Amino acid sequence: MVSRQERKARQSYLRNALKRYEKERLRNRLATPGPHDFVLVLDHLKASFNIPKIFRSAEAFGAHAIHLIGSEPFDPAPAKGAFRKVPARFHDHFRDSHAELRAAGYTLFRLEAGCENRLDECELPRRAAFILGNEGLGITFDPANYPDVQCLSIPLFGQTESLNVSIAASIVMYEYARQWAGRVEE
Repeated sequence: MVSRQERKARQSYLRNALKRYEKERLRNRLATPGPHDFVLVLDHLKASFNIPKIFRSAEAFGAHAIHLIGSEPFDPAPAKGAFRKVPARFHDHFRDSHAELRAAGYTLFRLEAGCENRLDECELPRRAAFILGNEGLGITFDPANYPDVQCLSIPLFGQTESLNVSIAASIVMYEYARQWAGRVEE
């Protein structure tokens, strides 16, 4: 059973996290794209630990932007300041992010276990957008409605069927940066 003191401490933490989120979201308006031309699309990820960790890695790998689909407020503290450095685009539905990215010339890839196209065998285009689905439910859209979105998997060699979404995001960002190393436009 949770004590009254523990409940108050949790409520205080949540209030402070919401204040940090609102403050950092305002600062995010000044964020500038990183040197690489890739975008991450976070499709209804849980508003917890993964989103800020993905921002931290995205800043380290020089992401152009992150699109958040159906995202609730999250505590930006684990991002270690990266939420204010990587431009964030907020959408209620995937179709809005899809339309924006396609109009900007991006090739879209959804990361999904079991896809025939493997990340380690794929030549990634300069303008690539990587869609990462909800931790338990996966992507929220029907792939049949978006035939231009290619399926891409990260090869796994053990018995585990999937990776944590923040780990998968870091792997795909690393592979993009590896392929485009030294070819970043000044």
